[in-house]
Amino acid sequence: MIRRHEPLDEDADRPADDHTSRRPIPLLTTTARTDLDDAAARPPRRRRDPRWAHTLVTIGAVMMMLSGSAFVAKNLLVGYVTSNVRQDDLIVPAAEQQGRHVTISGAKTILLVGIDPRPDQDPSEAIRSDSIIIVHIPQDHQSAYLVSIPRDTWVRIPPFSNGRTRYQGGHDKINAAFAEGGLKLTGKDQRRYGMSLLADTIEENWGITFDAAAIVDFAGFTKVVDVLGGVDMYVDQETRSVHIGHDAKGQTKVPYIQRFNDSGGTDLIPVPGVTPQTYHVGYQHLEPWQALDYVRQRDTLPNSDYDRQRHQQQFIKALFKEIASRDVMTDPAKLKKVLDVVGQSMTIDSGGIDLQDWIFALKDIGGDNLLTVKSNNGTFHESPEQPGAEALDDNTLALLAAVRADSVESFMSSHVDLVSKS
Repeated sequence: MIRRHEPLDEDADRPADDHTSRRPIPLLTTTARTDLDDAAARPPRRRRDPRWAHTLVTIGAVMMMLSGSAFVAKNLLVGYVTSNVRQDDLIVPAAEQQGRHVTISGAKTILLVGIDPRPDQDPSEAIRSDSIIIVHIPQDHQSAYLVSIPRDTWVRIPPFSNGRTRYQGGHDKINAAFAEGGLKLTGKDQRRYGMSLLADTIEENWGITFDAAAIVDFAGFTKVVDVLGGVDMYVDQETRSVHIGHDAKGQTKVPYIQRFNDSGGTDLIPVPGVTPQTYHVGYQHLEPWQALDYVRQRDTLPNSDYDRQRHQQQFIKALFKEIASRDVMTDPAKLKKVLDVVGQSMTIDSGGIDLQDWIFALKDIGGDNLLTVKSNNGTFHESPEQPGAEALDDNTLALLAAVRADSVESFMSSHVDLVSKS
């Protein structure tokens, strides 16, 4: 499955993709990420998954507000949100292409991707997805399940062209799909095509398609937490920071030197005289800088990326609760600031469904019925095909099959141990 796009031309409109049935695709060995030779191109196929968007969190916050006891004029707020949130009609759902009306009814599945580019990163440098979360909302719209896909999962990545480079297809870690899709592009195009190839990869491997998608810049979330004045959340394990520490004078220093080792991991070399910032177990208020630092940590945690995934999921839930709190909901000025900065860090493509329909249909989903589910039972599960990479265990594969079939609630009723406590 190649999604073909014409070469980028800032002065020309982008052509619409062709639509054909799916055919088997031979997978090739992954090569160096340079300009690739032209491969036999298969006509692309449009699916019902809008590939990127940014404001899943905005939608969630407004949903909760509408279901709570807020004293804000709801109609005015909905009007503000729907006019203020950045939206991009990037991909037309396949249902519309086939003449079927797209509605909010029924089960919905959303692709949520977090990225964490370095502040000084070259805009044209490839960005790998830092976290990949599948959000499944059952047919009754009374709950939502967050399922993380480990970023080191070894997968088949289908052939793809973004107009500047062509990826021939092959096997790699799943976070490489986002990087390959946006290779040699910048800005919105880089993220758009990165999300496209990632969504293609998820369908290629597990048959899941998406009704909407969101991309979240964790750096941008700093402003959200700043406006809120921090966030209240439970720290479920002692966590040392590899990014922030303090010396004897109280000055902020980097506590570790990080070096890649021969096995593909990272060695942490303590910096003498610098004590790492440490987050102790317990329910507590995290200042903005603490919250963002805490959810970025993985190298000092026993289960590495799994622990970070859980902490990021817990952070999203904590933000939901904070935004839906009476302190925010009864303060129109503060609420407007929150929605402004959320809109700056994300953008939404609602999949052809009006944003107000999303808001009202999912208004009952809040922190208590937003459930995070452990993939691979929260532990590293090594890939038999690629040492150092991961595979999904049988339970996680069954869970993804349940997402595809909208039977997650039934699956979870017999696997309650997979729900993360937060």
